[in-house]
Amino acid sequence: MVRKAGLRLGCRRRLTLPRGAPLGRLRCDLSATCGRLPPLPLEFAPVTDHRHPRGAELNLSLVVTLGAVVGLVVGLLTASFVLAIFALNDWLLISPRARMMFEHRAWLAAAAVAVPTLGGLVVGLLHRFIAEGRPHGPPDVIAAVQTRQGRLPLRPGLLSAVSSLVSLGSGASVGQYGPLVHMGGTLGSVGARLLRAGRSDDNIAIACGVAAAIATAFKAPLAGILFAHEVVLRHFALRAFAPVAAAAIAGYVIEDLVFERPPLFHVAAAEIVHRWEYLVFLAMGAAGALVAAAYMRAVLGAAWLAPRSHIPRVLRPAAAGAVLGTAALWVPDILGIGAETLRFATIAGAIPPPELALILVAKLLATAMCLGFGFSGGLFSPALLIGALFGALCGNAVALVTGGVQATMVVYAVAGMVAVTAPVIGAPMATLLIIFELTGSYTLTTAALASVALANLTSARVFGRSLFDVQLRRRGLDLSAGRSRALLQGERIAPLVQPAPVTLAPDLPIAAAIDTLGRRGRAEGYLVDADGSYRGTVTLAALEARRGQGAAPVLDAAEAERPVVAADSSLWVAVDQARTLTGEALPVVERGGRRLVGVLSEVALSRAHVETLDAVRREEHGGG
Repeated sequence: MVRKAGLRLGCRRRLTLPRGAPLGRLRCDLSATCGRLPPLPLEFAPVTDHRHPRGAELNLSLVVTLGAVVGLVVGLLTASFVLAIFALNDWLLISPRARMMFEHRAWLAAAAVAVPTLGGLVVGLLHRFIAEGRPHGPPDVIAAVQTRQGRLPLRPGLLSAVSSLVSLGSGASVGQYGPLVHMGGTLGSVGARLLRAGRSDDNIAIACGVAAAIATAFKAPLAGILFAHEVVLRHFALRAFAPVAAAAIAGYVIEDLVFERPPLFHVAAAEIVHRWEYLVFLAMGAAGALVAAAYMRAVLGAAWLAPRSHIPRVLRPAAAGAVLGTAALWVPDILGIGAETLRFATIAGAIPPPELALILVAKLLATAMCLGFGFSGGLFSPALLIGALFGALCGNAVALVTGGVQATMVVYAVAGMVAVTAPVIGAPMATLLIIFELTGSYTLTTAALASVALANLTSARVFGRSLFDVQLRRRGLDLSAGRSRALLQGERIAPLVQPAPVTLAPDLPIAAAIDTLGRRGRAEGYLVDADGSYRGTVTLAALEARRGQGAAPVLDAAEAERPVVAADSSLWVAVDQARTLTGEALPVVERGGRRLVGVLSEVALSRAHVETLDAVRREEHGGG
């Protein structure tokens, strides 16, 4: 067998042979091209394998510099994005402070309904300019890295960022961190493309942008580094660590020096009075996982319901905005990010338990509706609020039963926050670090650690690793079996398909088929009828066993269970089909039909499989 290569012949003509072409065909094609065989040795000029186009691998110092630059740019834009949301919330009367200033104005109720509705209308119009008709988010970032596609397009990224800004500014019940993660990843990908970086370095640049966004938004550089590795890269290559760390530090410095924002919530004192409370935190982790699963299923359910509502896609966000604004007349805490409500949930007695439960349910349903019906935003911020409300309810229940100290309410709020949030994003370690860097409290972190211990395990059993992974699986990318499977799912078999070496008519006598295979030097033949439909495969061994029935049609000797694969299938499907293959190649047929397109040799399939696994190994161990 010969690999795909261009041959420079003595006659100065160039011949390109497909991967896996037999040597007999090489001699035949050379003779047909030049009229004679060239003198040996032949001079080979390899042709790039188009399944894995690669740019140049950058010097490590250049990758670190790229990470730092990406971190500075992403940090600046992230902080500006967050401040713009707060400004829009004030101007559009979404924030509690703005509503308090005009609470006696008759038109305030009308504004509460009109602002989210008009915001939804703008969002729907913006999405018409995105090819998929939807905003891009963290699942697209994960898919780009895990399939080694690595290219996050700039136009959908910018439109998604603007759409998210409009959604959040007009009070939609969505999160800010998902859009920031996608914006950071997109800017990292753009930087890598400007340097013509290879796929591995492009993936690292995307992770740099993600780390900078998290580090800036939460003022948590360690959490940014871990989030990029835990959620996006899903490996800890040494080559990736230095640039990702540089990006996270750069984003943190920008936030710390240039912008001044209050912390997500304030912790005056945190104390765990009784050691048995750690058992309560463990139980909260399991219960919080069920809350997280309900939240994620509600989001998926709303996405399922939206196209069945018969509302035109462009108007769905506006419809969700109208319902949200109307509901906010009674439960105003469901509007926007809910940062103020989150702070109050950590203060003992600030919100009565019945109101905590009402806001929790209303926020969960409102977020599911907004995301399912097309508003652009993330899952993280609402999960933080839902988790804090859940934790505060648990804290009130414990205090009611035991007469405990109310000052420990913040501990329960934080434990509940982590128990709900970590399963949603599939990043327990990064979530713990966010808590530690936000609060600087080892007590809170240990309580959060106890709650997260069972949270992700329970959620994985009842729902899945994270909502991102489930969304990707519904788009055809299953990450549950590891990255190598994801890469194989992303590659098509088309470049590996060859013409069938020997085709036989199904009614050809067995004796004639034996003679044809012998003359062609092949051990298999593929039965194709007059209209090109595949009818089966015969082997020379099976025909020889029936030599005494030489006049019988060759179809009688065809294999009954030879697996076939559709022409547009992925490498993963082909590898799975080849598990039961006992011959030389898989027949390849048209999707939805039986016309034979060609064959996929076992040698070519095995080589592609090994190359894919080798690419994963090189990247995860710091190579290209």
